Amino acid sequence: MRKVLADCSASISELKRNPTALLAESDGAPIAILNHNKPAAYLVPAETYEWIMEMIDDQELSQIVEKRRHDKHKAVSVNLDDL
Repeated sequence: MRKVLADCSASISELKRNPTALLAESDGAPIAILNHNKPAAYLVPAETYEWIMEMIDDQELSQIVEKRRHDKHKAVSVNLDDL
């Protein structure tokens, strides 16, 4: 059995009937869309999805910073007045 990773759930039939109401009812939380009582998809409001994407982007940037921090010995010194 697959674990449902959301506090809210709805059937595909409920989703077809009124997706906007489901989103409003969830108050920004993800909704597990169930097909035969198994998660088929997760529905999240646009704001929540945008926040998730920003967090992923921040994580990727953090990994780049850490990698470059270890390569600090390869850095080139630059005087801002010379730019």
